[in-house]
Amino acid sequence: METEITKSKFLIVDDNESQRKNLVDFLQAENIPNITDCGDGAEALAFCENEKPDFIICDLVLPTLDGFELLEKISNSTIIENKPKIIITSSLKNELFAQKAVELGASYYMVKPVSNEVLLKRIKDIVSVPSVVEPEPVVRNSKNRLLDEKISNIFITVGIPAHIKGYQFLREAIKMAIDNPEIINSITKQLYPSIAVHFETSASKVERAIRHAIEVAWNRGKIENINNLFGIKVYNSNEKPTNGEFIALVADKMLIEGA
Repeated sequence: METEITKSKFLIVDDNESQRKNLVDFLQAENIPNITDCGDGAEALAFCENEKPDFIICDLVLPTLDGFELLEKISNSTIIENKPKIIITSSLKNELFAQKAVELGASYYMVKPVSNEVLLKRIKDIVSVPSVVEPEPVVRNSKNRLLDEKISNIFITVGIPAHIKGYQFLREAIKMAIDNPEIINSITKQLYPSIAVHFETSASKVERAIRHAIEVAWNRGKIENINNLFGIKVYNSNEKPTNGEFIALVADKMLIEGA
């Protein structure tokens, strides 16, 4: 028996091929036959303009056009008159990202890993109550201010000045690593690009600014402060941590302290 969902045209956009293929197989097993998938934001936009999908399930970090750019272009498109229902699935647990996605037209913002069964339920929710447009809850509360203060105190201790760009990028990176420790294993593919999206810059500029912030701390000679902060002699003046090492070290300290 055909339903609105089984008759709908779906587009899955994710640069992780295995994840999107897994979702395609699941939806097809649920009698949803009309599914296209791709791993590039510009390719997704072209498909939307030419084929007019009913549903889009989309990651945020994509090549060519990121998820936010794709949402904005779909929202502003005069070619796409009947706007598709859009669900964002992302490993980025950030309430600002969720709010921005919804403002740009997404029906839900879901934090990965997302089970296929829950995702299908959200699709059914959109069909049954089309007017519902709100993000999945992203857990952030008053502890955020305390966490920001703790990170800022660490930066003051180690000698990272607040006026340089790397300060803001590094703080965001540490908070992301606290929310999702696994992201440190994908620093160039996820962490830098997601910070770049948030601050409307490029991933390479994020990487360089964070590197500069760490170099400033080392050049100021506050190595003893750094070692005292972590309780062990981690570094000396002749060695500097990589961006990933420093982010992971501070994030781990925050997690141990109950961040």
